[in-house]
Amino acid sequence: MQIEKKFVANLTKCYCLLPLPYKGSRHYLVASEKNFPCLLLDAHGNVLEEVWAEPGGTMSMAWIPGTDGKFLSTHKMYSPNDSKEAKIVLVEPPEKPGHWKITTVAELPHVHRFDLLERNGELYLIACTICSGRDYKDDWSYPGKVYAAHLPKGFPEGCQFPLDLQVIQENMLKNHGYCRLRDAGYDESLVTSEAGVFIFTPPAAPEGKWEIRQLLDKPVSDALLLDLDHDGQKELITLSPFHGDYVHVYHQSAQGYQPVYQLDREFMFAHAICPANLQGLDCAILGARKGSSRDTIYLYHKGPAAGDYAYGYIDRDVGAANAIYDRVDGQDIILAANREIDEIAYYTIK
Repeated sequence: MQIEKKFVANLTKCYCLLPLPYKGSRHYLVASEKNFPCLLLDAHGNVLEEVWAEPGGTMSMAWIPGTDGKFLSTHKMYSPNDSKEAKIVLVEPPEKPGHWKITTVAELPHVHRFDLLERNGELYLIACTICSGRDYKDDWSYPGKVYAAHLPKGFPEGCQFPLDLQVIQENMLKNHGYCRLRDAGYDESLVTSEAGVFIFTPPAAPEGKWEIRQLLDKPVSDALLLDLDHDGQKELITLSPFHGDYVHVYHQSAQGYQPVYQLDREFMFAHAICPANLQGLDCAILGARKGSSRDTIYLYHKGPAAGDYAYGYIDRDVGAANAIYDRVDGQDIILAANREIDEIAYYTIK
């Protein structure tokens, strides 16, 4: 597998990534988790413009389905210790060249992850706070929560702000990891915390209740469900514990998810995780941010036994905070926020 790396730009503490449909084509957003800009890229990783210069603090972004370039973003979520002013904002592209319009839609201290989910033609916002308060640095005595709101038809047009967010789950200590699932014909959310791995399912109708089910009861920082061994059952790939150093693969069984593999190398501050299909190979892209192990790898099942996994390298000593996989012009690409070296990188797999 040949991997061609393109340097996109330097962006201090680059962190958050989002594919964005805009002006009839694919674009990408890259934003900083500190007080630095958000950049708009074209499909080939060329910087087009600055969406905002500050305040940054962007841990999550989500495109609003059916819109041309409109999205939601967190602002002022700089770290668990500096997030009391965190909020979710609506970002709208200018009608003519100029500043993007930014409107606060929810003041939500400590909001770390959020997303927009669709089910039966209805749109829902789910938002996860990493904690619920801080009395001092690294204070974890106030566990995070999960909030949700049903959004009106045609959102965001005609919507009244702030949004009415309701708590749907409490006691989510170190509520960090998130990914969207779509296995049942509608969107669901995978959420991780010290309490384990959970699936949040939006109601079948707006007046209904969210369904919450637990997949694993061990501390997990980030996770992904992906059928790497093609047995029809998705494995649970985890980075653990919170901002931790271990990669595990769990296989579903009658007794629940059971561990079948642990990465056999140092992988300190494991953080980036996303699904990919590189040259027909289903794999998980993983990135670590600390020490001498700041590599980006792809993990795959080599077979034939259930626990036979292997990995290869995308890049070394770059400290990726996040990565996304896509296909552009018939080629596999990975866009990475290499936070620890302040680098946005665009990889083409040939």
